[in-house]
Amino acid sequence: MKATRLVAGLVVVALLATVLFAALQLVGNDSDGPLVGGADSQAPAPTPSAQPGSTDPPTPELAEFYSQQLEWSPCRDGFECSTLTVPVDYQDPSGDTIELALLKDPADHPDDRVGSLVVNPGGPGAPGTSYAENSSFAFRDVIRERFDIIGFDPRGTGDSDPVDCLSDSDLDAYVARDPDPDSPEEGQEFEQGNRALLQGCVANSDALVGHVSTVEAARDMDVLRAALGESQLTYFGASYGTKLGSTYADLFPDKVGRLVLDGAVDPSIGSRQLNVEQAAGFEVALRSYVQACVDQGDCFLGDSLDEGLGTIQGLIADVDEQSLPTSLGGRELAVGNAFYGLVAPLYNRDYWPLLDQALQQALDGDGTTLLRLSDLYSSRADDGTYTDNSAEAILAINCLDDPYSIPADQVPDQIPEFEKASPTFGRVFAWSLTNCEGVHTRASEPVPVVDAPGAAPIVVVGTTRDPATPYQWAVHLADQLQSGVLITRDGDGHTGYNAGNDCVDEAVEDYLIDGTVPPDGLDC
Repeated sequence: MKATRLVAGLVVVALLATVLFAALQLVGNDSDGPLVGGADSQAPAPTPSAQPGSTDPPTPELAEFYSQQLEWSPCRDGFECSTLTVPVDYQDPSGDTIELALLKDPADHPDDRVGSLVVNPGGPGAPGTSYAENSSFAFRDVIRERFDIIGFDPRGTGDSDPVDCLSDSDLDAYVARDPDPDSPEEGQEFEQGNRALLQGCVANSDALVGHVSTVEAARDMDVLRAALGESQLTYFGASYGTKLGSTYADLFPDKVGRLVLDGAVDPSIGSRQLNVEQAAGFEVALRSYVQACVDQGDCFLGDSLDEGLGTIQGLIADVDEQSLPTSLGGRELAVGNAFYGLVAPLYNRDYWPLLDQALQQALDGDGTTLLRLSDLYSSRADDGTYTDNSAEAILAINCLDDPYSIPADQVPDQIPEFEKASPTFGRVFAWSLTNCEGVHTRASEPVPVVDAPGAAPIVVVGTTRDPATPYQWAVHLADQLQSGVLITRDGDGHTGYNAGNDCVDEAVEDYLIDGTVPPDGLDC
């Protein structure tokens, strides 16, 4: 599923939406249109009556935000769009405000409608409006028939006052740079690139750049819940969306309705441990991919797992020495692009044939498909523009949530542990520890210790060979949440719902539609 953003080089936590929608674009689904109505758009469906108590504000100062009513209008041919007004700073609700972009995919069977399902694809930084717009790919029919799927672009992303950090050409260079510097000089350049992006976020964006934290986005979700007329939140969050959802549950445990957190992030660990464990997750996924190739026989990578891994590692090393030509307007495949082109298809086993094609082509001296995968992964269009700001917002949000960083000259001391966790990706993830080094703003609210006491049962889904959010994170999150219920999918790829496992799908759907809580520890 298109979920992730630039791993390591830009952040550590992946976002579901990116890889899924990239694959959709590869097969010709291109919908980057603005949130405006079309000539053949139908009138919006009637707004359901608000449930009792849904608009009660947590504090009197927020009453005007909790009492607002959404005005939906046709957009993107068949969908409905609106905006939600929230304060820039919840510590000063009388100050500046921001409009959050919303998109609704109305329930296909309105007479059987259960309610609104708010969704977030991850990132941080992925636009939720695009996730809702592509709900036919992300959710099975039984969900889309019974729920209005509501996507919102979190503050600072998509069409919600997006942070802007670099020009398109500078962002090209940022993505293409070597994610594993080979010398102290390259290490300093790498660190300077991080600093330039963070300084650019502050210089090129308004004051919102200091208020794009997960805590504030979770507070926005409660305002959205109220505006939707729901007394409790029904929510599906994937990847980073699980961090957003668990944060919401901790802030508003009495407003938790039915929450599904799929591809869970462990909110109890810091950036360093997260990087080590995510590097190991991608190594597991890569080994699974190579082993599948070997098991099929006549594998183009080699006759054994070790030989196949060596072929891939050698290819990346060769590209580091000499970029590969492509057929994309004279552009070349640089080593950074090669890395992102490699990891993107690991998010979903269905994309492994794309990786076969890309690697075979690159081994023959043509970097076209790897570069195209890298472009789609970073939301870069063929004309050189970026269709959203997720490649920038992800770092702005992550560094506000957790500004931990180390200087470049300390990275070599970290490499042995990272290489032990991941011989292929370890060094790259070690260097990502410098991501937040430099000028950046500080969060206005502390990050909570997530346990959500008193919340209704919350379903957490983990996949055993998930590259971006390792399975143990789901186990830990389910344990941390006082009402957490764990579902395990034994499989490959990022996230577990709608990944071809009926056991997972039916358990999630029964929970969302009927409130049937699956047994804790359900093994699928």
